[in-house]
Amino acid sequence: MEEKFIRAIRLSKINYLYSGLIETEKMGTLDTMNSLSRKEQVIRKAAELFRIKGYAASSMRDLAQMLGIEAASLYSHIRSKEEILQSLCFDMATEFRKSLEEVEKQKLPAGEKLKNGIIGHIQVMAKDLTASAVFMNEHRHLSAPFLRDFLLLRINYINRFKSIIEEGMKTGEFKENIDKKLAVMTLFSSLNWMPQWYDPYSHIVPADLGKQLADMLVNGLKND
Repeated sequence: MEEKFIRAIRLSKINYLYSGLIETEKMGTLDTMNSLSRKEQVIRKAAELFRIKGYAASSMRDLAQMLGIEAASLYSHIRSKEEILQSLCFDMATEFRKSLEEVEKQKLPAGEKLKNGIIGHIQVMAKDLTASAVFMNEHRHLSAPFLRDFLLLRINYINRFKSIIEEGMKTGEFKENIDKKLAVMTLFSSLNWMPQWYDPYSHIVPADLGKQLADMLVNGLKND
């Protein structure tokens, strides 16, 4: 009896927090949800749940409660909780990669490339702050070999930014005594907190925010 009471309180808390998320979403969200497949809707709701409670503390029962369906019905759309996490993490990784590939094709000085890479990174996160938060904070719960594959993708992505910095150092655009690892880790430390503090309803749109951050981060690398 006590266990049922505790579960009811916990689910009520989820519903309360979830209601708060719904109230802050843009009106276009309902249209977006209606255009998604049932599986995509499940993944979208799961991202919200993982962001609220964390992946480890979330259950398929919690997700079913948010969706208003029986837990058993979820398994006709998704095999497991981890399948959802895999989808969120690897889909976001693909979006980041696509954004950077477009930048790498540009015939621009390294400083402009780096700025455009930063702006692209910000815009990818801003498209789905909830999925971005899960991508940044919950990927560690992926099981082998998926965690290894994910980390290799992330390392490759970071190293490609590092290569742009190295290009700028070789051409003399950036200071020659820069610690490349420190520079790239400072860059990502600044960018990846965005889902925690960015207000999508503020007067700063993602592109302008990206430009401001890019100016601050890149100008510190440049030769005077």
